[in-house]
Amino acid sequence: MMEELILGIDIGTSACKIAIFNKKGEVKAQSSQNYNLYYPYDGWVEQDPDEWWNSTCIGIRDCIDKAGIDSSQIIGIGIAGQGWSSIPVDKEGNCLYHTPIWMDKRSKKIAERIVNEIGAEKIFEVSGNAFLPEYTTPKMIWFKEELPEIYHKTYKFLQSNSYIGMKLTGVMSVDRCQNYGVHFYNTKTFKYDDKLAEEMGLCLDKVPDIYQCHDIIGRVTKEAAEITSLAEGTPVVAGGLDAACGTLGAGVYLPKQTQIQGGQAGGMSICVDEPVTHPQLIFSPHVVPNLWLLQGGTVGGGGVLRWFKQELGDGKSYDDLTALAEQVPPGSDGVMFLPYMSGERCPIWDPNAKGVFYGLSFDKTKGHMVRAALEGVVFSVKHNLNVAEEAGVKISELDFRAMGGAANSTLWVQMYADVIGSKISVPASDTATTLGAALLAGVGVGLYKDFEEAVQETVKMTRVQEPNMENHEIYKKSMELYLELYENLKHTFGRSIRGGKTS
Repeated sequence: MMEELILGIDIGTSACKIAIFNKKGEVKAQSSQNYNLYYPYDGWVEQDPDEWWNSTCIGIRDCIDKAGIDSSQIIGIGIAGQGWSSIPVDKEGNCLYHTPIWMDKRSKKIAERIVNEIGAEKIFEVSGNAFLPEYTTPKMIWFKEELPEIYHKTYKFLQSNSYIGMKLTGVMSVDRCQNYGVHFYNTKTFKYDDKLAEEMGLCLDKVPDIYQCHDIIGRVTKEAAEITSLAEGTPVVAGGLDAACGTLGAGVYLPKQTQIQGGQAGGMSICVDEPVTHPQLIFSPHVVPNLWLLQGGTVGGGGVLRWFKQELGDGKSYDDLTALAEQVPPGSDGVMFLPYMSGERCPIWDPNAKGVFYGLSFDKTKGHMVRAALEGVVFSVKHNLNVAEEAGVKISELDFRAMGGAANSTLWVQMYADVIGSKISVPASDTATTLGAALLAGVGVGLYKDFEEAVQETVKMTRVQEPNMENHEIYKKSMELYLELYENLKHTFGRSIRGGKTS
């Protein structure tokens, strides 16, 4: 009998990642396919969903070929995706326009107007999230007001994972988790609020039916099978937000378990068994039923180290740079870095925020700058945890799991442990997001009886790093400086110098 396998797809910001797993969660093959980011105007950040689909097809074929398997061995497919897309498709499933992605701020004025007209509290009561331009809803309104011909032709607005799900199955859907970017979606009851939608000038006809994340939405069509090399009829589940799938893939399926993310961006996801919200944080249902995630999504993460390596690394490898950082004591001898390299999301939500090095002097080295950059990313996550405490979460009670590229760095994980003052467990796989998506498929098709079995069968810990409490005390003072620097600089961040003139 041939081995049964599950496939996970992750539609990330810079690339589509595909991985095939066996029941134990072992990787049979994986592939990463890049695509473009478009910046047509200031504040606009777009992607072409058809480029996602093309990369997905290439990645799936690549994985099947690398694994040397019969595609009929794949018994289920799950899809994770970046949040806050707004993909207009017609009734035939054709994409009508590039989607603004999570970094896009074109609808800033629309968001401000809607808040003034309806009220922030009323919107927050339904959605559990602030009404900000990065989310899906303001982008839908932007299409209606700025491109009415596109809006009129739009049959449904889809999310990143549901677009790929549609291309595979022909079914338009949205899942309980990813749908939180739509503010007239009640994140507590998993239903649309038609009255709030009407007040926003939108109608429920433009949004898809809602599925649980492990629900089978359809099966691979003949056309999709020919393009991808998948077997026709393979079940496809709804999937969910990439951060939430990664959270599951890191073994977080119980209350108080918490994922610390260190991919391109950073952040944290705290698993709770009842709704806990804060207007400065992100709130969504988990991909696991009857659980929610209180999240903090930051701009700075592994992308900060990637930028440093590219611009200031002088050809050094990541290992070379972190080795330099290891020679510098905790607190970087007073050097501080604000990792706001594309504004900042949670918890300050400041699109004007800038990356800043502070405390440089002639006695400081490249190692000081690298360590300060790493520490700054950690401080940005700790800032979110501090805000979560305001919502009633006790940091001391949380069980932390690290994922993303940063989890591969013992030094970086130790910084998290020292700054937070809690131990950090690191799962064996650095494919947490694709694994989480695949586990949704595994549960959906009955490979696992429930999520407990899925996690216990697949997620293993490679190491546990305990906090150094002496360093923790040092970092408390550094954290105070980190917060003070932003407060002192935030009023100047909005100023720009162009052509020698300050605005």
